[in-house]
Amino acid sequence: MNITSPLSAAPTPETLKAFMQEVEQAHVPMTLGQLIAERAKTHPETVAINVFERGEQATYHEVEARSNVYASALMKFGVAFGDRVAVMLPNRIEFPLIWFALAKIGAVMVPVNVKYTPRETHYVLQDTGARFAIIDESVWTTFSAMELLPETLEKTRVIVVGEPAEPELARLDEIALSGEPVPPAVDVPIESLVNIQYTSGTTGFPKGCIITHEYWSVASHVFASMDERPYSRMLTWAPFLYVDAQIQIMRAFRHGGTYYLVSTMSASRFVGWLEAHAIEWCAFPLLVMQTPAAAAPPKLALEKVHMQGGWGAEANAAFVEKFGALGHNNYGMTELAWATLTPYFVTASDGSFGVEAPFRELKIVDEDGCEVAVGQEGELLVRGRGIFRGYWNRPEAKADNFVGDWFKTGDLFRQDENGFYWLLGRKKEMIRRGGENIAAREVEAVIREVAGIEDVAALPVADPVRGEEVRLFIETKSGIEPTEALATRVEAHARRHLAAFKVPRYVTFVARLPRTISSNKVMKHELAALALDATPTFDLQTRKWLGNSAVA
Repeated sequence: MNITSPLSAAPTPETLKAFMQEVEQAHVPMTLGQLIAERAKTHPETVAINVFERGEQATYHEVEARSNVYASALMKFGVAFGDRVAVMLPNRIEFPLIWFALAKIGAVMVPVNVKYTPRETHYVLQDTGARFAIIDESVWTTFSAMELLPETLEKTRVIVVGEPAEPELARLDEIALSGEPVPPAVDVPIESLVNIQYTSGTTGFPKGCIITHEYWSVASHVFASMDERPYSRMLTWAPFLYVDAQIQIMRAFRHGGTYYLVSTMSASRFVGWLEAHAIEWCAFPLLVMQTPAAAAPPKLALEKVHMQGGWGAEANAAFVEKFGALGHNNYGMTELAWATLTPYFVTASDGSFGVEAPFRELKIVDEDGCEVAVGQEGELLVRGRGIFRGYWNRPEAKADNFVGDWFKTGDLFRQDENGFYWLLGRKKEMIRRGGENIAAREVEAVIREVAGIEDVAALPVADPVRGEEVRLFIETKSGIEPTEALATRVEAHARRHLAAFKVPRYVTFVARLPRTISSNKVMKHELAALALDATPTFDLQTRKWLGNSAVA
């Protein structure tokens, strides 16, 4: 990758566009397997992955060999090209190795959140028609609690990483004994499917994004090209089941650097990890900035961060003063990987989200779909090479989210005269709590099952620790009183059927949910304006009614 930049020139729209075009021209398409094999040749003895809290690491040569062993062993176990394989693992070294192995044989990884309930787990397995499952020993209780396995999955095709709770279950380490450290003889075209990546959408339960090798090839090359030099030490704290962590490992592999993977995120220990491992680049969560224990050590090697979640100019200035590293906002989502990026030679982050990324074309439109003028607000639409191929088994969802080949992001932006994009808000109904995305409609669908509830609306409410918390507005059926007992029943039902991070904190009771006359839709903007103590609200964390809103 030989990409020059206009260091001596101001970042004008022309120089930015020229740089992005150069990045496009330098792209060499590679499948995941091809990139790993290439890096094993160029950096064989460099540590590629280091899960330091677990004492697990592997060089690029070992990553190539071990993923080949898993690939051939899984093929002997019956996994074939195109098979969907559910992978339910925490951050441990087997997770990326299994991903690479599946990619090498043309199988499709379906990551499943280890925090999911049996109901949520069954939904993903059933929706994808998963034929195999690779699960961690720690989630067997959840996995086995499903009333029935999906019809496509038999117990004999469940593989356990670690010690299985039942002796008849297959073990990954035993299966691997039959593997060979040579690449599998499988032709995997770059347009082949490699992930079905579930993302919280706006229309109920999560949808599976169809992601190809080309997606990863484009995303990893472009993201790695935004830096002045290859970084040798990069840290990721996100669960590996998410696209963020997967993109970051591929970025590290493009650089030939070491990918440090945090086993369990800790805001108070985060900066200590950066110092202990001389990390040069990381995705930096805003939560860490707000943690008193995150004092800046004197010898921090950090040079650049991606401001996880998007920071304003004030937060960025405080970060630079405290840590002395450069931070950039970028905009992306599972469907797109990245839509906007900030090149390294743009040395100031003023709260914008960068410029149009390579292989991406952007436009901002009004409610009628007409492109707006520079400086005006509208919804961001994106198209380009390597974006997702649609939603698994959801042709209607793809139709709803595309206008021709333009993907509707659901987010509101404006573009300034220099070509930089500014995120103004979210058009879609999403709650972001502690780094996890929560679809409001999924929560609502579950809570409507509680006896005595007429209807419910889920909204985010600002929280200084988690960014946002889930707040429910509940309209009860006639004759049902808004009591602590009812709020507790709501909580218990949510805990049975939703992952813990989706369980609401606040339950607000209203006489009637405000609705539009024409379409009878709940007017959430009116609810969002209500303070927590404006109507009877029970805090499920403190077990108290807020303000003067207590009810008898």
